[in-house]
Amino acid sequence: RLPKKEKKKMQIIPPEKIGDYLKAAEEWGVLPMFYLELISGLRKGELVALQWSDLDIENKTISVSKQAGRNNAGEPDITRPKTDNSIRKISIPQDAVDLLVAEHQKYPNNPWMFPSPKTGEMYHPDSVVNIHKKILKDAGLEHLRFHDLRHTFATLALQNGMDVKTLSAIIGHISSATTID
Repeated sequence: RLPKKEKKKMQIIPPEKIGDYLKAAEEWGVLPMFYLELISGLRKGELVALQWSDLDIENKTISVSKQAGRNNAGEPDITRPKTDNSIRKISIPQDAVDLLVAEHQKYPNNPWMFPSPKTGEMYHPDSVVNIHKKILKDAGLEHLRFHDLRHTFATLALQNGMDVKTLSAIIGHISSATTID
């Protein structure tokens, strides 16, 4: 019998420290990516797999229909999200659209929303985790996993009155029970 998988403790960025986190992200030149993460709760693979064709400027939405991961050889690979519920449209505020439009002007011919400055290709999901660690350090925040940015979004959404069913749809959970857990 296999031992039970140990659940990792959920953490969030304290609301009063989000400004420090975003300031550090801006200093690293990745504000649009990490701002979008904090207002959408995307999984890291979903975030790095975004392309400009996924942004609907007029309707202020992001379409999530793919995720980055690794194939058996350990190389970056694009696949469908893990569940049908993970395929979704997420509404974003106008300031996020404006940030993304400005970001697109830096790389107008690149299909990736957040291309790696080193390769011009899609970021490897682990690279985004490493940048996140640097941002935390520069912001003077204790370590928390990249996935905890998803928890930060979900917690703040609930605290600000979003109903669980809507939140569950935004973050791509199969059920509201998963979101509540």
